[in-house]
Amino acid sequence: MKITGAEIFVESLKKEGVKHIFGYPGGVVLGIFDFLYDNKDVQLILTRHEQGAVHAADGYARSTGKPGVVLVTSGPGATNTVTGIATASMDSIPIVVFSGQVPTLLIGNDAFQEADIVGISRPCTKYNFLVKNVEDLSRIVREAFYIATSGRPGPVLIDLPKDVTAGKAEFTWPEVNIRSYNPTYEGNKWMITQAANLIAKSKRAVIVAGGGVILSGGARELRELAEFTDIPVTMTLMGLGSFPGTHELSLSMPGMHGSYYANKAIQESDLLIAIGMRFDDRVTGKIDAFAPHAKIIHVDIDPTSIRKNVRVDIPIVGDVKRVLTVLNKVLKEDMKEQWAEVRNAWLRQIDAWKKERPLTYTYSNEIIKPQFVVEKIYELTKGDAIISTEVGQNQMWTAQFYKFDKPRTLLTSGGLGTMGYGFPAAIGAQLAHPNKLVIDIAGDGSIQMNIQELATAVINKLPVKVAILNNRYLGMVRQWQELFFSERYSHTKLDESVPDFVKIAEAYGAVGLRATKPNEVEPVLREAFRIKRTVFMDFVVDWKEKVFPMVPAGAPIDHMLFEEQKEKTEKKLKAVK
Repeated sequence: MKITGAEIFVESLKKEGVKHIFGYPGGVVLGIFDFLYDNKDVQLILTRHEQGAVHAADGYARSTGKPGVVLVTSGPGATNTVTGIATASMDSIPIVVFSGQVPTLLIGNDAFQEADIVGISRPCTKYNFLVKNVEDLSRIVREAFYIATSGRPGPVLIDLPKDVTAGKAEFTWPEVNIRSYNPTYEGNKWMITQAANLIAKSKRAVIVAGGGVILSGGARELRELAEFTDIPVTMTLMGLGSFPGTHELSLSMPGMHGSYYANKAIQESDLLIAIGMRFDDRVTGKIDAFAPHAKIIHVDIDPTSIRKNVRVDIPIVGDVKRVLTVLNKVLKEDMKEQWAEVRNAWLRQIDAWKKERPLTYTYSNEIIKPQFVVEKIYELTKGDAIISTEVGQNQMWTAQFYKFDKPRTLLTSGGLGTMGYGFPAAIGAQLAHPNKLVIDIAGDGSIQMNIQELATAVINKLPVKVAILNNRYLGMVRQWQELFFSERYSHTKLDESVPDFVKIAEAYGAVGLRATKPNEVEPVLREAFRIKRTVFMDFVVDWKEKVFPMVPAGAPIDHMLFEEQKEKTEKKLKAVK
């Protein structure tokens, strides 16, 4: 029996196990929305902006490991998804975006609400499709989900012309057969053996774990490697949670706002084991001065990520979980080193660095320090929460002062650095985990980027908590202006335009709470966590507070600035310049 393209679309989603999609209606997708009206198997979550829909799908994917799904209309509906698609692409997140399109005969004629979304999105999708025949629709949907979730995950876009979704065809569910696409999952065994030999010979090894560990489900194998060989682990922003942040071998995060001891360990190491990370410039600092004494082993499923930014001695292309499984076996069966003796001096040195420069800040009884809020959130949740962030100082303070022990508990825009990401991402995560505490740690600038999604959270009865670190500035940009632009705060001061977040929350039907003194922070958090509704918490924090440590752009990662007197900081900056 022939059915419409709209029905084929929904049946295909059901075959993929999709329960929720995020979207916004429009003219050319009304046929699909009409079919969804009576459908009980696939629930569409109406967001208030298409960018919010993609970020929500992204948060859904990051927190579950399953692909997030988006449905929007043509033209501006499609173009509004691009920031979210680019965010997912940079962080290797599997989402499938369906965009409506004008009828095939009108494509290229500048029809009403037409946009070449296939061409526009090509640089930031893993692959995209323009469906020209309804008979191809189910096959393309299946291929899209396979591409999005296999190899290095990423976003895939499917453009759906109106006549395709209105046309009729038999529903089929063919096997995936893409000859030109064949990701490598198994690492080269000879290379893995060479890596094991280097590990056995090294005295000052460091593991740098990235988001690929989480995406592959390799956290247990990573911990096994670290504990068996006594090698300390530092996690990139995307890798936080891949190794327990409370573990004695944890070095916290490296790079521009990483810990002193992580950066020192990298710079003094004789072996760097990079796992599922891509040597982003925020991690490496000045490339020529990065890990100058170390040989480098790099494990990644994407061959284009290896040797792209840094020299590599042993490249291993493959799935992180599978490679680590084999590597651990080789180390245990073939290497007879007494690891505790081999690493003893190195671990003592790292402990000394931890004591010399711990991650800290100056507490105040008079004004709320933003780090204090993050610490209190961690203390009250005991780490048992899903945390999303916006981008900027709030993101870095979260990375520094919240200890992530489990994978898929931090949702943050790492590669693109998208302001406005955290709140809709938290909505997606809360939908996927209805019984979990989900908290967005935000800034007063970032939260206004997608604040309209308050309606989405309230209407769907999602008890997302939003902790706004309100410093009345675009904080990270202001920090750079203070340190590098002679305190010329050009268009970063929001004092006169910061709204009353409590009233905004109440206007949408959510709960609004506020703290202006340190002794009010814990009561506000406890009250928010008790309430089973969407809550905005407005924490009025010290506007002068900066994120330290900090590596100036272009400097080696061990040339760090710390919280100290301004005169000393300026002298260091002049020395770096």
